[in-house]
Amino acid sequence: MVDFFLNRVLVENNWDQDELNTEREIVGILENRILMLLFANAECDKCREFVPVLNDFFKRLKDPAYIEYPRLLALIYISLDHSEEQQGRFLKEMHRKVLFLTFEDPYRKELQARFKVKDVPTVVVLRPDGSVLSPNAVQDIYRLGSKCFRNWQESSDLIERSFMLNEEFDNLNMRSATDPVRRLKYKTEDDKRKKRWWSLWGTGKTDNEESDSLGYKGRGGL
Repeated sequence: MVDFFLNRVLVENNWDQDELNTEREIVGILENRILMLLFANAECDKCREFVPVLNDFFKRLKDPAYIEYPRLLALIYISLDHSEEQQGRFLKEMHRKVLFLTFEDPYRKELQARFKVKDVPTVVVLRPDGSVLSPNAVQDIYRLGSKCFRNWQESSDLIERSFMLNEEFDNLNMRSATDPVRRLKYKTEDDKRKKRWWSLWGTGKTDNEESDSLGYKGRGGL
């Protein structure tokens, strides 16, 4: 996913319009994060109606006023505006932690073609490895709000280890009861893990219990 924006200039939507243009800066802000690409334009009524909803969604996951730690999430505005003035007007309505490509960057159109974006607003959600988690999450954001990030996080096997150092990460029982539904909905690619999870879930065993069972059988045969 980081590779999509290496050798590009990303601009922060703050007062200073800070530019991120080195590999270290791009990797630092995008690596190991779920990435949302917002395709929209200022002339679209639906886009303008969606902005306050998206802003609320984003700040509840990134703003210390709402949560103790910012989530591993990044949002990039891919402008489909017809002028730089329109793009600037739209960005004034968006959260200051949003990133965007400059209006002159033709990569905006390349991304639109890559993800087959035909309607706006569209929010393409990408896993940290760059694979598509959701081709358009607009309705999920409207319906679930910030809760849908948990779905994305579990479906990406993205664990915020720095904030959960005392947890047993390899215990599959950490997953919620709806995890199988999430993994099917978002089509997680690690089929081996999925099959193993379904197998263990069906028997009610954990990884440790399965290992103990195998070890016991082995000792019994000696």
